[in-house]
Amino acid sequence: ETFHLLRSVLGLSLEQLAKVFTEWNKGELESFLIEITAQILSVRDTDGSPVVDKILDIAGQKGTGKWTVRETLDLGVPSTVITEAVLARFLSGLYDVRQAASKVFDAPACPAVDATTFVEHVRQALYAAKIVCYAQGYTMFNMATRTFGWTLNNGGIALMWRGVCIIRSRFLCDI
Repeated sequence: ETFHLLRSVLGLSLEQLAKVFTEWNKGELESFLIEITAQILSVRDTDGSPVVDKILDIAGQKGTGKWTVRETLDLGVPSTVITEAVLARFLSGLYDVRQAASKVFDAPACPAVDATTFVEHVRQALYAAKIVCYAQGYTMFNMATRTFGWTLNNGGIALMWRGVCIIRSRFLCDI
């Protein structure tokens, strides 16, 4: 969503987007996903064209997101960010439907905005979403602890995630 906003609203080139994500990766958003996003935006195919423009926007499912959402529902824990991420993956799988709809409906016109301010607002929104997502995940862990009588070490979980997980990030150092 961040990539789409910056590219469609501001019209940033892939090179400009790579610089934005590289810069973000030096601060509080430093993470594996921000790092690889910056890297992939700079990759060129053998014909010299950007690889990212050849990748269909269709996300697959391994099932961990659906499992997490089911558990939060069973535990009565709100998980809005995680649920929306799973639903966005489902929507991405409807590629043909989205393509047909794009031929019928025009994209809304975007008002002129100050690029620097907009990039900062998007960065802040992404950071806020990460905070909410982690808070919802830990709320699920805490409710599971009470429900099932588990003993979980939240700091240890964050330490494990910081090591090798796809969601590893500087942010986890603060948990």
